[in-house]
Amino acid sequence: MANSEAPEPARGRRVIVLQADFLFHKLAVLMATVVGITLLAAVAAIGYDSWPAIKTFGVLGFLTSSQWDPVSRHFGAYPFIVGTLVSSTIAMLLAVPVSFGVAVFISELAPGWMRQPVSAAVEMLAAVPSIVYGLWGLLVFAPAFANVEPWINDHLGVIPGIGRLFQGPPMGIGMLTAGIVLAIMILPYISSIMRDVFIATPVQLKESAYAMGATTWEVARNVLLPYTRTAVAGGIFLGLGRALGETMAVTFVIGNSDNLSASLLMPGATIPSVIANEFTEATSKLYISSLIYLGLVLIAITLIVQVLAVLLLGSLRRRPGGAA
Repeated sequence: MANSEAPEPARGRRVIVLQADFLFHKLAVLMATVVGITLLAAVAAIGYDSWPAIKTFGVLGFLTSSQWDPVSRHFGAYPFIVGTLVSSTIAMLLAVPVSFGVAVFISELAPGWMRQPVSAAVEMLAAVPSIVYGLWGLLVFAPAFANVEPWINDHLGVIPGIGRLFQGPPMGIGMLTAGIVLAIMILPYISSIMRDVFIATPVQLKESAYAMGATTWEVARNVLLPYTRTAVAGGIFLGLGRALGETMAVTFVIGNSDNLSASLLMPGATIPSVIANEFTEATSKLYISSLIYLGLVLIAITLIVQVLAVLLLGSLRRRPGGAA
């Protein structure tokens, strides 16, 4: 009767494979646990250092107060929360359509010899340090944009309803300038993800649409976006997270004013820019604690964005056609 047991060398290899798989699993769990513990430890440390400000101003009082006065030691985060959200919103409104156009051009329109150079040029934007963007924005873009702002005042500032957003002195720096610079910074992150998933879309789907007479725009709208919507949404939220936390580039071009204004042409401030500008000048424990408290608020905003991203991505995956 034939021996039903596996040969000794094969059994030995299987034991080694199982042991290696067990060790890899435990190592992966350990690394994930270390990341989670590190994040919790960082949040706990920031919360501990911001406790004097939390105890003094509370949560609602700090979030809704517009006064930031180191002399009287009264601090409120409202202008900087608004500045962070507004500048990031401007960046997303500008960057998402441009990223979509770049991704469609690379995946559908560009000839083969041009795709790699264009992709490399876009990805090079992600390798530029943020302080370089800030210097370029302050020394090159802001003076040029100051010459455009009178036209914005004359043509967009007179539109009923939204005209107030585009009325202001032509200084070149301000909330709109910061949003434009942020849009340039996050464009490579969003466009690279869109490009990759558009290229990975099954060729049969695109060729079928073209065979039925669809234009490139119709293929992009009715084939590429529905098939890759989950990945596209993930790339957009990745760019949003990058915009929310940007510090140096925004600090150079936003004007760093703690006064709220309805005009996007006026100076403003974001949470990261205030921390970068004032942390070395903080002279009291409450001042330092308030700046750290701002960091805690920024973490909370980022966490809310990530939770919304997870919920949205989960919803997209459950819909028919949510393949990517």
